[in-house]
Amino acid sequence: MPSNILKPHPKAIDRRQALQTLLGVATACSAWAAPMAWAQSARPGQSEGRLVVVFLRGAYDGLSALVPHGDANYYALRPSIALAKPDGTAQTTLRLDNTFGLHPALAPLMPLWRQGVLTALPATGSPDPTRSHFDAQHQWEIGTPGKSGNAAGWMNTLAGSLAGTSADVRAISAQSIEGAENKPQAVGVGEANPQILAGSAAVQLVAKGQAATRQGAVGDERTRDAVMRLYSGQDEISKAFRAGADSRRQTAKTLSNAMSESTTSGMGSNDMNKDISREMQLANNGAGNAQGLLLDAQHLNTLMRQDRRLRLGFLSAGGWDTHANQGNALGALANNLGNLANTLVQLRREFSQTNDVVVVASEFGRTSAENGTRGTDHGHGNTMWIMGNRVNGGRVHGGWTGLGIGNLHENRDLPIHNDFRSVFAQLLRSTQGLSNANIDKLFPGFAWDKSLDSMLRT
Repeated sequence: MPSNILKPHPKAIDRRQALQTLLGVATACSAWAAPMAWAQSARPGQSEGRLVVVFLRGAYDGLSALVPHGDANYYALRPSIALAKPDGTAQTTLRLDNTFGLHPALAPLMPLWRQGVLTALPATGSPDPTRSHFDAQHQWEIGTPGKSGNAAGWMNTLAGSLAGTSADVRAISAQSIEGAENKPQAVGVGEANPQILAGSAAVQLVAKGQAATRQGAVGDERTRDAVMRLYSGQDEISKAFRAGADSRRQTAKTLSNAMSESTTSGMGSNDMNKDISREMQLANNGAGNAQGLLLDAQHLNTLMRQDRRLRLGFLSAGGWDTHANQGNALGALANNLGNLANTLVQLRREFSQTNDVVVVASEFGRTSAENGTRGTDHGHGNTMWIMGNRVNGGRVHGGWTGLGIGNLHENRDLPIHNDFRSVFAQLLRSTQGLSNANIDKLFPGFAWDKSLDSMLRT
């Protein structure tokens, strides 16, 4: 097991972040990045496109989701945990083509694949070779492989740029800080302070699960009045607190009402194992488990439906660090994949307009071979999933060179044929109208990947 996998990331918590955690909302104005308004030449409909990122913390096993059943090496490398070849039954791989298939727990996604709105890229990721969850997640979220330290999250930077791209938002931007110029363009549900949303632009952060429907400390009138008096000044922190408190109360009210309407309508070991378990929990980096992902997605749907200025959404779930007893057709990973599939179906119901896109990714992949505890260890390349009407779906995109030992990264992991930033570059240019120069500000040093030019419909 690599020695650096438990290394904590040096993430400083300042007074502002403490307030954000208390309120469940961020209106930060940090020093490391200034808001940008990028000129765009958006085609009709692009300015209305919405992007949702579902991030699986802990490095999910893409070889169990997009199963290379046509590669004999897959079965040789994974004698205990491989998914059986497709035979039409419920416990075997669901055939997509002669090489790939879906894990049976992902069966709810098969209609989307057949409709051509879902695709997968089997060997993508960050070119940085780290096997540390914390380093890899940090670098992925700031959009800069190999970089450590404070930096804005790339979705926050993007949110700041989108604030100047539509007429209504430009008008709002001229108002005072008490007004709507702080209206977020991005919302994160289920995680306290994801790095990807950290930065100078206002974002809305919503607690995970049922906690999102509660107002917390600011819901108590006496407590709220006392704290409001404490932060009644015109300094930056006081303004941020008041904006955050109002947002928390309004968000809780919106989600509580939505839940009520849904109800009314009837919608209803040993020391080594202890170390592994602890590491698997740390790899979640504060994210909830996959069981809660569906409810978080429902909350995201509600908030982005009711406020169309929220064009960027972020969801995350932990529990994907499967070092032991990973299972195959059944087991812990299968359960998580089933929750992920239901979540994506839920998201598809809401995000199905022309330029809406949903992306599923993880910080890195897992080893191609199973380990001695019938699990997999930290790897390199992994599978990304893209869903949307603009997606040229129903087929696999990106590079694939198989699981022969000579084709693996360091003789053990999937290589990275497509940089994750290149995938997003394609999406952001096609559905948000960003130029290459704009995208380079999100992902410094990224290179345009022509091999992905057919991933989206023109």
